[in-house]
Order: sequence, then structure tokens, then C-alpha cells
Amino acid sequence: MNRVLGLGLAGLLAIGVLAAVVYSIASRAGLGATPTVTVHGVIGSEKQPFFQDAEVQAVFHRNGLDVQVDTAGSREIATTVDLSKYDFAFPAGVPTAQKIKNDHHAPATYAPFFTPMAIASFNSIEQLLAANGVVSDQPGYHSFDMTAYMALVAKNARWTDFKNNTAYPAGKSVLITSTDVRTSNSAAMYLSIASYVVNGNNIVQDLGSANQVVPKVAPIFLRQGFTDTSSAVPFDDYLSIGIAKTPMVMIYEAQYVALLAAHDRALQSEMTLMYPTPTVLSKHTLVPLNSRGDKVGRLLENDPTLQQLAVKYGFRTSDPSAFSNYLKARGVQQPPQLVNVIDPPAFDPLEAMIQGIDQLYRQGAIT
Repeated sequence: MNRVLGLGLAGLLAIGVLAAVVYSIASRAGLGATPTVTVHGVIGSEKQPFFQDAEVQAVFHRNGLDVQVDTAGSREIATTVDLSKYDFAFPAGVPTAQKIKNDHHAPATYAPFFTPMAIASFNSIEQLLAANGVVSDQPGYHSFDMTAYMALVAKNARWTDFKNNTAYPAGKSVLITSTDVRTSNSAAMYLSIASYVVNGNNIVQDLGSANQVVPKVAPIFLRQGFTDTSSAVPFDDYLSIGIAKTPMVMIYEAQYVALLAAHDRALQSEMTLMYPTPTVLSKHTLVPLNSRGDKVGRLLENDPTLQQLAVKYGFRTSDPSAFSNYLKARGVQQPPQLVNVIDPPAFDPLEAMIQGIDQLYRQGAIT
């Protein structure tokens, strides 16, 4: 019996030694489990569903990263958030990202995906605006004329001013709902478009021009009353409350397309998407604040799985076929390839306009 027991113990010992040798060889060859490093980032709220996706997290884990994120308004990320606590910042727009890059001497930035600005609305509103020269049908989409819209803003037009308006006989101002321009990138992109139009179809390039256009663009924000900091909130109001509160809301195209592709029942048949002409592309730009953040940026930009998962959330990537193929597979009409696209102003003139509007807010002005 002792001999049998001894042989058994010897066999177990041999197996253990063999397992240790195999593990050592695998570890040296890089075949063992990858150690996980926790990485902290602060992002615009519109990207939170993407980062919470289990498949996205799995890709990060396979690359040794446990990515944890907080959310903030994109402008807040550049101006008030303490970035010393984070490994990367991931706002929604280039001007904000460039400000962060310059302030923190980041060697690079990464722009893994983008989305054009769009206006979520309703068929009855679209038809009313088309009858009054604000909206026109282009191949595959509705074009919203920002010049015609800003002319309505200049005279504080009301919905009841439109003749034969039975679709939306409300006495309030004709306005696109937005987020708070003092904190949110989507509102800053809205400001970028409006300022371009009132500046003679030119991008605001300097502080003098910025100060001149403030009185012309401020009403699109001041007349709204309370506005939220998160781009998700006005879109949620549009989906849940509907036309009575939000006949038009400035959103990221990705928000709408993601629901279309998911066949989400929150999108009703009466709802539609219009594209401001001109529009702006919101390029979601990651600024690494150290080597850990840099690894996240490189993965987001280069990993094919992460690029495909970005498409799932409505974002466009550098591969147009990935976007179109995914939507085709989901039975969704292809969004347009927009031509009339402008760049936003640089951070300083954009900031000057925002500060000018903020001053009017503080004075209680409603222009």
C-alpha cells in the first residue's frame, strides 16, 4: 500500500512540475494571462453606452486594460475638470481636444470616430418648414437651411406666424432645442454653424469677429430657457415627451442612427431626421495624458473590433463601408454623404463667443 501511495504522490509531483514548466514557458512566450491595468478616463456622455458595452470592455481586457470612465460636458473637460486624476480625456469635438492637448502637452491625439450634427424632428414639422422655405428634400435626406432659420431667429418668428399652420400652432419662438452652450459640445457645434451663417458664411477666426456675432447668435440659446449639460437629455425628451415640448432638437446623428439600427421602439413613425446646411462633423478626439491613455487611444483607432462596435453605436469611422454594411444588414436606410460641411472655429474664438453668451445669461438678457 505504501509503495502504491508513494508512486501516486510521485506521479502528482511530476505533473505539478510539468505544469509549472509549461506555465513558465508560456509566460516567457507571452501566452499567459495578460496582467490587467486600470485606466481612468473622462468622456462626453454621448460615448458612455459605447464604453459600457460588454464587447468593448472585453477587447480592452484582452489587451490588459480595465477602462473606467466618468462623464462630463466636453467644454467642462477642457476648462474645469481636474484632469490630474485621469489617464485620458475624450471630449466630442476637435477645438476642445486641441485645448486639452496644448494645456497638457500631449504628444498626440486620436480620432477613432465622428458623427455629423443633425436635427431630430417630426414629419409634420418638416412639412411645415418645407412649405415655408426652410427645409428642402435632397436625395435621401431632408436639408435644413440654416440661413433661412437664422433669418427667422433674427425677427423672433413664432410658429403661429406661419400661414396655414395646423400642424403645430404654438405661440413660442421657432427654435432648435439644444444643450447648454456653456458646457456641452453639441451646443458648441450648433453655435459653430449659426456663427458661420451670420458671419457671412465664414468661419469665425478671431476675437473681434466673435464679439460681433454674439448678439446675432445668442438668441438661439437665451430664448430656450433652461438647458441641460448632457446631449442625452434633450434627445430623451424628444423621444418620451414628443412634439409638444421638443419639435426640433440638435443632436449627434449617431444618437438617432443607433436607435434605428437597434430597431428601438422609442423611435416612432412620425419622427424624422433633418440635416442642417451647412453642418459640422463632431470628431470625437481622445487626448492621452500618459502612456496608459495612449494605449486606449491607439486601440480605439486601430482595433478592428472596436471600430466595428463604434458603428453599432451610430458613429462613422474611417472605413465608410463598415458603416454602410452594418446599416444595410440591419435594414436601415443609408444616411447621406454630406457635402456642405464646415469646420468649427478654433478654441479661442469659440470660447469668446461662449463667454459672450454666458455674460448675457448672467445679465438675464433675452434678446
